[in-house]
Amino acid sequence: MIKKDYPEEGDLVVGTAIKVQNFGAFISLDEYQGKEGFIHIGEIATGWIKRIRNHIKEKQKVVCKVIHVDASKGHIDLSLKRVNEHQRRDKIQEWKNSRKAGKLIEMVAENISMPVDQCYKDFGNNLIKKYGTLYASFEEAAYDPATLKNDGFTGDWLDAFETVAKNNIAIPFVEIKGYISVNSWLPDGVNHIQDALSAAEKSEYEDVEIHAKYVGAPQYILTVKAPDYKIAEDELKKAVEKIEDTIKQHKGECEFHRKLEE
Repeated sequence: MIKKDYPEEGDLVVGTAIKVQNFGAFISLDEYQGKEGFIHIGEIATGWIKRIRNHIKEKQKVVCKVIHVDASKGHIDLSLKRVNEHQRRDKIQEWKNSRKAGKLIEMVAENISMPVDQCYKDFGNNLIKKYGTLYASFEEAAYDPATLKNDGFTGDWLDAFETVAKNNIAIPFVEIKGYISVNSWLPDGVNHIQDALSAAEKSEYEDVEIHAKYVGAPQYILTVKAPDYKIAEDELKKAVEKIEDTIKQHKGECEFHRKLEE
């Protein structure tokens, strides 16, 4: 969504270099309609700059930090050197998500035969207030279509919104793993081990996958795939606890470790 006002000091902004001169670079702000900023050569990079175009070129996409705004004069001073690599990656991803969300709401608007501006007025702005960004609301709808309704949103637009979300948003998943040594001293210990591992592979969440695979006596690898790291770690912990509970009931023992033991 293109903003019509000015950024605030300290904000990170995405822009395109439109003119690079010896004393600095002029930047068109992609997120702000008709707004330009300027990076003084002293804010391009740390240390002495022999040639400015070694650091920034025309048409280059950059992430800058806003260091001063004078709306009365239309001046926006920017810094390139005050943005670290982590901030740059996160801001670029946020900008890409924002652009994608803009296209998705256009699809919703077309499906319900409503102008895009009216979509923002009727529900888009409220979604942003609730979930932080429009893209986050599409992610919520893609992950669980009931979320928006459970959070109090109503209207004929919901079905179209959920359909667009499910068809265009890929829910990110993370994968973690650990290793567990399992032993049982009973004659039918192998069966008890298999029962313990089978129990560990079950999750209360439909979108969580847990797999136990043999890697060499007595070790097994536990792999957990989940929507985020917190859920993955919690499910891995539960899986280990299930194995411990089951195997100890059958005169066995187990030990969990993150790396494969030699």
